[in-house]
Amino acid sequence: MTDQGKTKATATESATGLHRSAKAEETRTENLKGSDLRKGAERVEERSRSSDGKSPGDKQV
Repeated sequence: MTDQGKTKATATESATGLHRSAKAEETRTENLKGSDLRKGAERVEERSRSSDGKSPGDKQV
């Protein structure tokens, strides 16, 4: 296996581990919270409002 092949394999393993870790953390947080975390556009809206009270649309003006 070449160095480039080893690097790609290591990167793939790292990415897989990161995804598993993130999913486990999300599941743990949802269990503690007692409900699912918001996903996608709902999450962007929620995070934006929590930081400064304005929605993303309000910030564009």
